[in-house]
Amino acid sequence: MPQMHEVDYKVYGEDLQFVEVELDPEEAVVAEAGGMMYMDDGIAMETIFGDGSAASQGKGILGSLMGAGKRLLTGESLFMTVFYNKGAGKKKVAFGAPYPGTILPMHLGQMGGELIVQKDSFLCAAKGVSVGIAFNKKLGAGLFGGEGFIMQRLTGDGLAFIHAGGTLYARTLNPGEVLRVDTGCIVGFQPSVDYDIQMVGGIKSTLFGGEGLFFATLRGPGQIWLQSLPLNRMAARIVAAAGGVGGRREEGSILGGLGNLLDGDS
Repeated sequence: MPQMHEVDYKVYGEDLQFVEVELDPEEAVVAEAGGMMYMDDGIAMETIFGDGSAASQGKGILGSLMGAGKRLLTGESLFMTVFYNKGAGKKKVAFGAPYPGTILPMHLGQMGGELIVQKDSFLCAAKGVSVGIAFNKKLGAGLFGGEGFIMQRLTGDGLAFIHAGGTLYARTLNPGEVLRVDTGCIVGFQPSVDYDIQMVGGIKSTLFGGEGLFFATLRGPGQIWLQSLPLNRMAARIVAAAGGVGGRREEGSILGGLGNLLDGDS
């Protein structure tokens, strides 16, 4: 595996944060298109096709198409942007959080080289970190998982920055310990954590409880990160308050629009 770029950084703000990344000459950082806030003179931008990993870029057209296909399945843009320091000294580039919450730096090299995250959580990473796809192989997660069905897999040994909406909650699950979570409230977890979708229970709580038919179960061992305010929940409340029809956008669910009813947000 190629060596990842080592970058320095600083996170600014409280509720509406941004991260400033300092690049040495020839260092680079890769980010979702449209995430850049500002950059020093001497930073060069390059739009790439695919997931930004050295593997996909090094395999020509086929590798790029495979990387782009992974990103398309997660609902993200086919393209990413790489910011290179082409100057003589240190240069800075900053990326803003898409909505109120917390920016969390994750050093993949200290976490076993892999992290599973919600598809809307990835903000930016050191060049060379692979942004792939993580399917849940279980039928329950595939049919009813909504946001949690198709997640992103970050691999490498460098820094990646993810964003959690609202308040961030980190917890380490012991072997066999189970936590039940709303699928949208998952930010990420280590690959050692087992993830599945289960039915809530009684028909009364299902129909009138307001929490939907299904929730995620996370079983340890491993570390998990949760968010109190998923983007789709905030967007649904804004649309409903504006007089529109609120509802979750179940991009990852095979059931599509029916997921709104199942998740209690119709």
